[in-house]
Amino acid sequence: MKKRGNFLLIEKNDDVYTVSMTPELQDDLGTVGFVEFTDGDVLNADDAILNLEASKTVFEMASPLAGKIIGRNEAAISEPTLLNSAKTEENWVVKLTDVDEEAFNQLEEA
Repeated sequence: MKKRGNFLLIEKNDDVYTVSMTPELQDDLGTVGFVEFTDGDVLNADDAILNLEASKTVFEMASPLAGKIIGRNEAAISEPTLLNSAKTEENWVVKLTDVDEEAFNQLEEA
């Protein structure tokens, strides 16, 4: 099941929620040249996930959901253009657990 929030896609597989950029956000940002993840493993809704610099702007990505970070796409730090990829196995940002199911269900269908 996929939902959208804060210009991000959130895909739920069992209890893991994978957050990635929508194609529209990828187009709006342009080529990503720098990625810096924020510290901390617990997010509240609208907390910063990462800061990035792209060809068109500087952007602070805000989490659409509260949850616990169980994975970051660390490969994007050394190869930021992975976030521009169309492949979901390359363009994901973070993986969350302990997400409020009701909050997820209230997001827009993707």
